[in-house]
Amino acid sequence: MISRLRILITITAALMSVVTAVAQDYDPEPRSYVDTDVQFIDSIPLMRYAPKWTRSYLNSFLRGNIDRTREKRFDLSFGISPSYTREASFGIGALCTGLYRVNRNDTLDNPSDVFICLNASLNGFFVLTLKGNNLLPDNRSRISYKFEMYRKRLDFWGINSEETGRNQKSRYDRRQVDLQLEYVYRMSHNWFIGAHLRSDYTDARNMLDPAYLLGERPQYYVTGLGASVELDSRDNLVTPTRGVHVSYTAMFFPKFLGNAPSFFNSHRVIVNAYKKVWRGGILAYDFYAKINSANAPWTMREMVASDGIRMRGYYMGSAIDNSQIASQIELRQNIWKRIGVVGWIGGATVFSSLSDLSKKNIRPEWLPNGGLGLRFEFKHRVNARIDFGMGRHTCGFVFAVGEAF
Repeated sequence: MISRLRILITITAALMSVVTAVAQDYDPEPRSYVDTDVQFIDSIPLMRYAPKWTRSYLNSFLRGNIDRTREKRFDLSFGISPSYTREASFGIGALCTGLYRVNRNDTLDNPSDVFICLNASLNGFFVLTLKGNNLLPDNRSRISYKFEMYRKRLDFWGINSEETGRNQKSRYDRRQVDLQLEYVYRMSHNWFIGAHLRSDYTDARNMLDPAYLLGERPQYYVTGLGASVELDSRDNLVTPTRGVHVSYTAMFFPKFLGNAPSFFNSHRVIVNAYKKVWRGGILAYDFYAKINSANAPWTMREMVASDGIRMRGYYMGSAIDNSQIASQIELRQNIWKRIGVVGWIGGATVFSSLSDLSKKNIRPEWLPNGGLGLRFEFKHRVNARIDFGMGRHTCGFVFAVGEAF
C-alpha cells in the first residue's frame, strides 16, 4: 500500500507539472489579446530571458479555463502526460481537447467539445480515442460520437461470472475498433429522442487458454441500430453541476450486419443527478444498468471497469457476463481556483439474466468500490482527472479527461 501511495503522489506531481507546461492554445486565426495575465508574465524578471513561445504559452495557460469560443474558431489545448492503469502499467499519453461553436453568434450557453487522446505504455498497450459532442445552432439537436481503437495485453478469467470466479488467470491480446454515433433531438423543454449506430470489431489473439471462450470464436464484427428517449436538464454535458439525466436506449444487432451467430439486442438505463450541497461542493449520483440478450457474443458482454467511469480501480474483465448493474455516488469539491478533489463509493454486479437476481443459490456477487481523485480545470469546464479506486482485493489508477459521469 505504501508503494502504491508513492506512485499516486509521483503521478499527481508529474501530471500537474506537465499540464502546467503543455496546455497551450492553438488559434488558426492569430489575434492580439491584452489582459492582466500577459502583463503579469512579462513582469516576472526571469521570464524576460524565456523564449517568446514560452511566455505566450504561460499567458494562454493562465486563461485556459475561460470560454474563448466566441473569439476563436477552435479553442484548442494540447498536452503530454504520464499515465498509469492496472491494465497498461506505466505509459505516456498525448491529448488534445477543444471547444468550438458551429456558429459563433449562436445563443447556446455551452460550446461543443472534442477530445483526442493517443496513449502507449511499457507493456505494449496502445489506444487512440476520439470523442465529442457537436451542438447544432438550432439549440435542439446534437451529434455525439466516440471512436476507439486499441491493442491491450489483458489478463483473462473467462466470459461469464461463474467462470471468472473459479478459473485461474490467463492471458490474451485484445484488438478492438469501436465506433458509436448518436443523434439527439429536443422534443420539448428537457425531453429528447435519439437515433444510435454502433459498429464494433474485436479480435482476441494469442490466447493462452482458448477453452475459456466456451466454444465461441475469438473474433466478432457486429453493427447495431437503436433508439433512445431522455430526460436531460444538465447544465453541461462534460462537467455537470446541476440537473438530472435519465435515459433509456435499446440497440438491435441484426445477423446480416456482422458475423455474430444470431440476432441479439441490448437495453440500457442510465440515471444521473447533480446537486450543489455547499459552496464549491457538488453531490453527483450515477445508476447504470445494461441488459444484453443471452445470445450476445462474448465480445459485447459487460465487463467491470471497462470504461474508466464505473468501478474505478478494478481490472478490466476481472468480472464479465451478459449484463451489469452499477451505482455510485460522488462528492466533488473545489478547493482552490482550478483545483478540486472528489471522493466516491459505489458497487456493481454482473450476471447472465435478470432471473439470476431472484435465485438465492446463484445470486450474483455485489462488488464494492470507492476512492479518491484529483481534478484540474485546464479548459473551460473540462477537467483532467486522476482517480485512485479501491475494491475487493484490488486497487488502481485511472487518468482521463472529463468527469467520470
